[in-house]
Amino acid sequence: MFSPIQKKIQKKFRHSLSALAFIGLSLAGSAQAQDTLTIAANPVPHAEILEFVKPQLAKQGVILKIKVFTDYIQPAVQVNEKHLDGNYYLTQPYLNEFKKSHKNDLQVPLVKVHVEPFAGYSTKYKKLSDLPNGATIAIPNDPANSGRALILLAKQGILKLKDINNISATKKDIIDNPKNLKFKELEAATLPRILGQVDLALINTNYAIEAKLNPLKDSLFIEDANSPYANLLVAREDNKNSPAFKKLAAALNSPEVKKFIQERYKGAVVPAF
Repeated sequence: MFSPIQKKIQKKFRHSLSALAFIGLSLAGSAQAQDTLTIAANPVPHAEILEFVKPQLAKQGVILKIKVFTDYIQPAVQVNEKHLDGNYYLTQPYLNEFKKSHKNDLQVPLVKVHVEPFAGYSTKYKKLSDLPNGATIAIPNDPANSGRALILLAKQGILKLKDINNISATKKDIIDNPKNLKFKELEAATLPRILGQVDLALINTNYAIEAKLNPLKDSLFIEDANSPYANLLVAREDNKNSPAFKKLAAALNSPEVKKFIQERYKGAVVPAF
């Protein structure tokens, strides 16, 4: 038999254990409430914009991990293989082309975030009209962006396409090339590095910015604000409705992000929402 004092000590001990158990469960519940999203992005502006919303998401219980890629293919492949939760860099035309060659594609666009106006650059000529006969023009070698480059050139009047609205246009779709322009198709990320080796290069704005080119000041011509190539936040079919993705989508379409894009990139990157 326990004495009254022993019973009192035992009762307090049981209460302490119960309190510790409750605290432990609360902490476990708090840890479970933290969601983690691993998102692929190109360095500029995508990763920079994700870094901007990261603290806001942390306050909402979402840990955002940003994995930076410098190409357009691996981030999409790794989302399909479920190594990553999603990505932020694709445009709808690029995604459409990607799906044609990847039948098991799981990627689903959630929201448009920004547009990077595509532009033409030259270190040899100040005006497009100065471009000589037989000039060499470098364009991206991926189907979506090569078509985009040819459409932009057609809109400048230096060549004609069968259909100027065909985003999948190739060199075979050129029906008039009065200056006998020659085309060099290269990986998009390499175009800023070979700019001095060609007469003209059509460069995606994210790569131009990384190379310290200002699309508004350094380009000979640039897409207008009606470009259909908005950069998308993309999830997978199996996680597109998750609370974490809904929070990320809302953050990327917030007034704060719009202001950040406008102030940081000064028109070189344009909000698409």
